[in-house]
Amino acid sequence: MKMYRSSSPLPKPAIGPLSLSSSRYRIKASRNNHWFAIQQPVGVAAGVQNLFGRWILTFPSRISTNAHDHSAMKTIEEGTEDIGLLGMDPGLEPYKEHFNYRIRRYIDQKKLIEKYEGSVEEFAQGYLKFGFNREEGGLVYREWAPAAQEAQVIGDFNGWNGSNHRMEKNQFGVWSIKIPDCGGSPAIPHNSKVKFRFKHGDGIWVDRIPAWIRFAVPDPTRFAAPYDGVFWDPPPSERYQFKYPRPIKPKAPRIYEAHVGMSSSEPRINSYREFADNVLPRIRSNNYNTVQLMAVMEHSYYGSFGYHVTNFFAVSSRSGTPDDLKYLIDKAHGMGLCVLMDVVHSHASNNVTDGLNGFDVGQSSQESYFHTGDRGYHKLWDSRLFNYSNWEVLRFLLSNLRFWMEEFKFDGFRFDGVTSMLYHHHGINMAFTGNYYEYFSEKTDVDAVVYLMLANFLIHSILPDATVIAEDVSGMPGLCRPVYEGGVGFGYRLAMAIPDKWIDYLKNKTDSEWSMNEIASTLTNRRYSEKCVSYAESHDQSIVGDKTIAFLLMDKEMYSSMSCLADTSPIIDRGIALHKMIHFITMALGGEGYLNFMGNEFGHPEWIDFPREGNGWSYQQCRRQWNLVDTDHLRYKFMNAFDRAMNLLEDRFSFLSSTKQIVSSTNEEDKVIVFERGDLVFVFNFHPENTYEGYKVGCDLPGKYKVALDSDAWDFGGHGRVGHDAEHFTCPEGIPGVPETNFNNRPNSFQVLSPAHTSVVYYKVEERPEETDNRKVDQALVADAMAKEENVHTDNSAYIELKTVEQPASAGEPDVSPTNIEELEADNIRRGT
Repeated sequence: MKMYRSSSPLPKPAIGPLSLSSSRYRIKASRNNHWFAIQQPVGVAAGVQNLFGRWILTFPSRISTNAHDHSAMKTIEEGTEDIGLLGMDPGLEPYKEHFNYRIRRYIDQKKLIEKYEGSVEEFAQGYLKFGFNREEGGLVYREWAPAAQEAQVIGDFNGWNGSNHRMEKNQFGVWSIKIPDCGGSPAIPHNSKVKFRFKHGDGIWVDRIPAWIRFAVPDPTRFAAPYDGVFWDPPPSERYQFKYPRPIKPKAPRIYEAHVGMSSSEPRINSYREFADNVLPRIRSNNYNTVQLMAVMEHSYYGSFGYHVTNFFAVSSRSGTPDDLKYLIDKAHGMGLCVLMDVVHSHASNNVTDGLNGFDVGQSSQESYFHTGDRGYHKLWDSRLFNYSNWEVLRFLLSNLRFWMEEFKFDGFRFDGVTSMLYHHHGINMAFTGNYYEYFSEKTDVDAVVYLMLANFLIHSILPDATVIAEDVSGMPGLCRPVYEGGVGFGYRLAMAIPDKWIDYLKNKTDSEWSMNEIASTLTNRRYSEKCVSYAESHDQSIVGDKTIAFLLMDKEMYSSMSCLADTSPIIDRGIALHKMIHFITMALGGEGYLNFMGNEFGHPEWIDFPREGNGWSYQQCRRQWNLVDTDHLRYKFMNAFDRAMNLLEDRFSFLSSTKQIVSSTNEEDKVIVFERGDLVFVFNFHPENTYEGYKVGCDLPGKYKVALDSDAWDFGGHGRVGHDAEHFTCPEGIPGVPETNFNNRPNSFQVLSPAHTSVVYYKVEERPEETDNRKVDQALVADAMAKEENVHTDNSAYIELKTVEQPASAGEPDVSPTNIEELEADNIRRGT
């Protein structure tokens, strides 16, 4: 059994069957009891309960997740006996030794950095020291390359002859040279090509792109030409100056995942400025509050979707210059949009001539960015794996994060491939079952965990309100808890099981086989104290070989039956209805944030296929067909309008950030799911045919309810079956404070019309004082009448009488009360305006 370097051995993990899909991690949805934390009786805010087919998910007040809280950091650094994470989940107690070990490793690493570099924040300013930087009287270039025997800097400025620009090496393997200015101007002109030339142990000279280069371009005259580094230092007059401050961090992120290059409607690569001018307004119009940009870091192979990074500090030149990207981010900030970067620190491109891998010339791991042998190679991704225990690797990666935040004003990150980082097996051939052994054993890569803890500490030290998301399929407990509690420090994890469940249903099950219990279970299957970003589909789900949800639902009919000028076909009618419902219930029940990939908000057809040899280097499937949603007589506009409306609903009612989430009914026969999020009541009818009149739904608060959002509204391509002016009054259920006597464990109920394939949301209307008095009297009368009835469920007459109690506003006097204003606002949400 493998031992930790300074701890006792831990139990071996239980390894399950293979559940890996393609080269991206996917996990089959399962009911992992540990994700539900500690099971306690109903009424205790402790997590998820599965009682009589209903889930009750309530959250305690959240502990601050700002890892920059130095008072909290002081607590963890005084000792590791009292680990906050273990107090929250006693099930982790058997792994206390593991937590002690990794916390001690983190503390020791942090103290070493503080001792020799001043602080983690200063350590992460490596980009001001390494690469090309202006110093008094000239340019200084530094490069860490301990395996090199000799080194030179070459480029356009010296005719690619480095004999006069030899570099010197210090005891730490850092090569450096100062190049004096010429006549008051830099010796290396702005926007000129440069490379690092060095001789390794075999006596061979090789040319490489500087590791810290800030811009890189290929030769435009050659097909598939390798990249050259570019010295980027525009004069002050040409540098982009930010105009807008960072937006206030939203209560809950509603994320628009975007790829700038494929955002054009034309079959070509789009630019940062075109995206800023043409796509950002669409994102803002649809009421998203966050943009997540993919493929920002330079990657020589476009088809990698940006995940095989070659130059970590360089903006991808396909879409423009560093200043063009700054323009995009600044314009987003001006619109109130936060901007996240899809950062790839889990691996690096295998490219030698234009990637970081070119610095590996057979030296030991401690003299390289990467591990040697099998540990340094990801066999599924064909890429190199970082040595996170190496001092200079830590400097490189932490500085990379600070660079993007400081220089480009990114508001946070989505860390790609976190599962691969967390475990020595990288998640390959692993089906995570929820057994804690799988997370805390000799299989855990503690070096990577410590790096991620340092990274989250740094990010929140620089920007306390940063949003940091982990792409992790394993569900490691504590990943999204603060560092000072013994967690890894992320703010959110992606709920990756959800899209796999929808794909499984759409490909393998008929409508009658859909399980309400299973859908609700998948959507609520998360640790109560760790936030998730839910999504029905991201870029992963529509990469070549798969389809968007809209195309899975409607397929070839999207080519011929999307016109409003003709009657809709049954396939299109069902497809649009389910497209709205799938995305909406994922948003409303699946997490504390929501993500949508560019174009899926309006049901983009087909799939994504980057130009490659297999498709004749075509861009036809590597674009977004905005014309589809912009054409007024096509039905794509309905899905787009509903997407806009559900985001507006969340913006107005903040239900994603609410700590109240209660699933009161998952009726398999009716195919109906009823739940509360915040004070809103959600009713989802997945039945393909049945419409239910007077359908009884439970709720918490008594009073009057009205429709806040209706997926069946005409404006969303529906049939307009639900009356938006109807007022729904509650009836008390059972004995107050005794859940088992209530209706579906809810103390109140009201009746609704629930059409087939429709979702409707109800909000509680704030009543005027005189209305409240009438309601109290009326509720007492109804309760008395119900007690005398044998069948308390046939209470339509009471319901009708209840509606007549409220007094209308005086004739001739306009109602401008807060209640009416809220109703008008809700009407706007219903209509998506």
